[in-house]
Amino acid sequence: MNKITNRQVICDTLMEAAQTDRDIVVLCSDSRGSASLTPFAKAYPEQFIEVGIAEQNLVSVAAGLASCGKKAFAASPASFLSTRSYEQAKIDVAYSNTNVTLIGISGGISYGALGMSHHSCQDIAAFCALPDMRVYLPSDRYQTARLIRELLQDKKPAYVRVSRSATEDVYDEHMEFHLNKANVLAEGADVMLIACGEMVPYAVNAASILKEAGIDAGVLDMYCLKPLDQEAVLQYAGSTKLLVTVEEHSIFGGLGSLVSQLTAEKCPVRVGQIALPDGHLIPGSNKEVFAHYGMDAEGIAGRVKQMLAEG
Repeated sequence: MNKITNRQVICDTLMEAAQTDRDIVVLCSDSRGSASLTPFAKAYPEQFIEVGIAEQNLVSVAAGLASCGKKAFAASPASFLSTRSYEQAKIDVAYSNTNVTLIGISGGISYGALGMSHHSCQDIAAFCALPDMRVYLPSDRYQTARLIRELLQDKKPAYVRVSRSATEDVYDEHMEFHLNKANVLAEGADVMLIACGEMVPYAVNAASILKEAGIDAGVLDMYCLKPLDQEAVLQYAGSTKLLVTVEEHSIFGGLGSLVSQLTAEKCPVRVGQIALPDGHLIPGSNKEVFAHYGMDAEGIAGRVKQMLAEG
């Protein structure tokens, strides 16, 4: 079982790149521990900035550094980064088109036991709505590392959301990675599960359960929410009986909404959504919350069976 978190991988990848690139600057809002960025701060103190509990300043300072030629990576809990500093993300990063990568740590319900104040179930919808802001939810440590390396090479705004806990490996160090292209993890003629972020391993395991039950289920890792890989979605919209999106996000405005909007316009097909319900969520660990709302592997498989039975 993998014990390396995606946030730790981000730190390791940035530290490796910083050995030869003095333009890399990492910023935190009293969150270096939560973001697993303490090693970077110790190794490269001149390339690290701590702004304290001031998420708005975090984003604006990052944008200012980017406007001076720096490659800014600003990390903060996703629940705060996507709400308290939304205006700064809109104007200073997206509108100004600055080379800032916003890293939302402990996304979704990672802070489940702390309740709604620490959930970030709206961040996909919020950041996808910002012009020129790219939105990524990598699934495991290998994909996270490849994504960060790619983002180090360009100068466009991006939001990257990662979970707090270690995620089951989906890939290995030899994985193929193409920026803004979804990865097909399994083909399926009956149903295609389109998942993102921490939900990808659950979708993979759910597909195995469905195949054992005689249902040909595939999995599409849609780590790139914006830009959405429309070609991949439309390919399976035209070749499978059912598309089912799986995401650690509100049922409103996330991956399910993006896929539904696209298929409704260009290739009508039934789209089922598995996501967090509207309303106050129960407190608990992410595994407990996923199981409660039918978002673990068994729950996903059961809901897909029900959707197929309904026709």
